[in-house]
Amino acid sequence: MITLKKLFSLSELEPIHLVAGETGINRPITGVNVMESDRLAEFFKENELLVTTGINMQGDEIRLIAMLHMAFKRKAAGIILNVGPYIPTIPEQVFQFADEHQFPVFEMPWVYRIADFVKITVQYLATAEQRQTKTERILSEILFNPEPDHESLDKELSQLGIKAEADFSIIVCTTGSAPDVPSRLIYIIEDELSKRYKILLSMSHKDQIIYMADRTEIQISDPPLSQLVKNIRDKYYGKLEKANLLIGAGNDYPIKELSKSYEEAATVIRLTRHYPDLLISEYKDIGAYKIIMDVRDRNVIETFHQDSLGLLYRYDKLHETDFVHFLRVFLEEDGRTANIARKEFVHRNTVLYKTKKIESILGVDLYHPFVKTNLSLAFMIEDVME
Repeated sequence: MITLKKLFSLSELEPIHLVAGETGINRPITGVNVMESDRLAEFFKENELLVTTGINMQGDEIRLIAMLHMAFKRKAAGIILNVGPYIPTIPEQVFQFADEHQFPVFEMPWVYRIADFVKITVQYLATAEQRQTKTERILSEILFNPEPDHESLDKELSQLGIKAEADFSIIVCTTGSAPDVPSRLIYIIEDELSKRYKILLSMSHKDQIIYMADRTEIQISDPPLSQLVKNIRDKYYGKLEKANLLIGAGNDYPIKELSKSYEEAATVIRLTRHYPDLLISEYKDIGAYKIIMDVRDRNVIETFHQDSLGLLYRYDKLHETDFVHFLRVFLEEDGRTANIARKEFVHRNTVLYKTKKIESILGVDLYHPFVKTNLSLAFMIEDVME
């Protein structure tokens, strides 16, 4: 995603200075629009950067401030004030509002041609869009083509300044439903992730946003991914709203094995969907699940799962009962009758009855540590099975 910071790193735009709202410099920009009236809001789109000379405002500071408020409310990327005969000076209220709302305000000298700025910006955005299309194709080839042309990929990565022989990790973000993730959420995600990772490539895939990241420059003082995820949720959803955003990161691998990192990141997301209280974001933190994932012969774990829970699944299907669900709750609560009754909204006698019934069906003692370990492992296998 192209941000104001990236755009204004161009040497051609050096005469234009950021004068307020500096903390919003990483806001996304998708276009530029020359706007000379605070009453023409319907003519610009979200994430566009507005430019005005103030020619139609007749030096009225109130109208200029109204335009600033309108631009912020309609989620513009920022605003450029062409200081000259129509905007002699930028009002103090503009600085205060911009800093308070993290809304970038730039000062353009009168001698700088707006036409030149628009031309440079449009060309830069078009080139950036072409680059993004190229990077999406490259990342898709790396992750989803079982037989990629590595020689060709190495050349393309080199052109992008990426060393193909280095190790990288994959970070997957998903809301779990919407195929089009809102641009504001993408901006917040990338702004936060950049505090820890160097994002090299990105793409959209189904309901996911996928990033290829370089973690070689991570410092001990950098915030952990779990904290970044919390920051993203708080900024976008609000601290009181339920966030459905899930983020998972895989381990580091060379390009030829990078699809493993994607699968690991997807595994983290599946687990956090099942167990949101785990608060895990990285594959290295999934504990015993890694042992299951590293078993090469999948028949081994599938057979173990069937041997442990198959009878109970068949009984539930035949008698329309819910003993599998109850057993999972039993294990989660470590067999504590009062806790299970409270969680399932049933009488303790019902808990005791179901416990004895499951023991009878499976022929085990549910309170034996070895039995509990095996059944818990069977459910862990179920969590990561497709």
